[in-house]
Amino acid sequence: MAYILSLDQGTTSSRAILFNEAGEMSGVAQHEFQQIYPQTGWVEHDPYAILTSQLSSAVEVLGKATVRPRDLVGLGITNQRETTLVWDRETGKPVYNAIVWQDRRGAALCRKLTADGAEDTIRQKTGLLIDPYFSGTKIAWILDNVENARQRAEQGKLAFGTVDSWLIWNLTSGKRHVTDRTNASRTLLYNIVEDKWDPDLLKLLNIPDSMMPEVVWSSEKVGRITTTLGLGEVEIAGIAGDQQSALFGQLCVNPGDAKNTYGTGCFLLQNIGEQFTLSKERLVTTLVCSTARKLEYALEGSIFIGGAVVQWLRDKMKFVAQSPEIEGVASSVSGSNGVVFVPAFTGLGAPHWDPHAGGLIIGIQRSTEMGHIARAAIESIAFQVADVLSAMDQDTKNPFKELRVDGGAAANDLLMQFQADLLGIPVRRPAVLETTALGAAYLAGLAMGFWPDTNAIAKTREEGKVFEPKADRKEMDRMRTKWRDAVERSKGWNKESA
Repeated sequence: MAYILSLDQGTTSSRAILFNEAGEMSGVAQHEFQQIYPQTGWVEHDPYAILTSQLSSAVEVLGKATVRPRDLVGLGITNQRETTLVWDRETGKPVYNAIVWQDRRGAALCRKLTADGAEDTIRQKTGLLIDPYFSGTKIAWILDNVENARQRAEQGKLAFGTVDSWLIWNLTSGKRHVTDRTNASRTLLYNIVEDKWDPDLLKLLNIPDSMMPEVVWSSEKVGRITTTLGLGEVEIAGIAGDQQSALFGQLCVNPGDAKNTYGTGCFLLQNIGEQFTLSKERLVTTLVCSTARKLEYALEGSIFIGGAVVQWLRDKMKFVAQSPEIEGVASSVSGSNGVVFVPAFTGLGAPHWDPHAGGLIIGIQRSTEMGHIARAAIESIAFQVADVLSAMDQDTKNPFKELRVDGGAAANDLLMQFQADLLGIPVRRPAVLETTALGAAYLAGLAMGFWPDTNAIAKTREEGKVFEPKADRKEMDRMRTKWRDAVERSKGWNKESA
């Protein structure tokens, strides 16, 4: 048997998954790692925790599945996007912790860029809005706040990378400093119309171009893994940011195709083809994986807290011991009993883009039970997705007829049914929920000739489950009105401390 190994480096854990030629999972290993919160709104990871958790998962899955490195046709990497690392080119040592995509410390610089009138320039070149979510202001913070960092960067001694770059640098013992176009498009620094690191944007953020990685296609051989890591000399042949990887894993390769991933955050992407188009509804335009090696785009709505609200109930509130148990707690009641939960733990993403919004639970009464809060938390995920989908419908004037879904929280039947009820359209869940990892596997497999094309892949896919809307529309509309009211109340809450 031959396999593709997919490394899925996420926000809270690193996973390694083996896929066979039928696109079936033949083995999986996963290791969580620590989240670091130095200050309100700051989120960091230890770069070595990212690396070691990913390497140990990779070696472990081979052992569990009794697969030898020589049985691997290739390796694909998909990763949490925007998370920013800067390291020394000579020693390979990071100069600071990884600053995570959720981190808001760049808010002050974003305000300055907006005040200086840079938003239109940035949007026209990158398709992005000015927000601390993206990598550029995180790099600037490191250069301005880590001792000697700017001096060393200007001397060409420092390298920047998103998580894919950091992993590949280490997997190849520093031989390759690369990223793919989907990850580059999330930095605020890559011109997705002209297909290059943009000198004007680098100058605007005062970042030396010598720090930037080489940009490659998502499905392309980029280098072999160093033999000392226990993975043989496997070719790295697929790279994609997690959400574009999930879009490809769902085979959303034609304009109009769309999916929503329910992970730590939620991310709704719709393929819009080869024409660069800006959103009028404060969504972003981003590059997608192109096996044809041409620039292709998607509209994206990014929700910062999706499944992470369940992790918060598990870890901070101790509602449950394991995340999947939350469905049982929420199902113990018939509804939220008027409780609305806005999980703006790190501000609000699309379509609101308010870095100062604060988390809010409103509507609590003497009769409120744990189940009502759990229910409201699950419903909050669906409400946020509905907000983004409505914005996307406005942009494209081509309303969704169904929603393809994936990610860990998509396993929650209660959430999926409520999502269908809220949207009033079918929600289609695939048999393999790990479409983020599957997308990276497809990209690597196509580059290595493991699969001839996407049509051949489509024939291997197993049908999943479809959730049809059942609820009363008036009741759903009433709930959405309450939700919008709560969202407005949460906005700007943390402005004084910013």
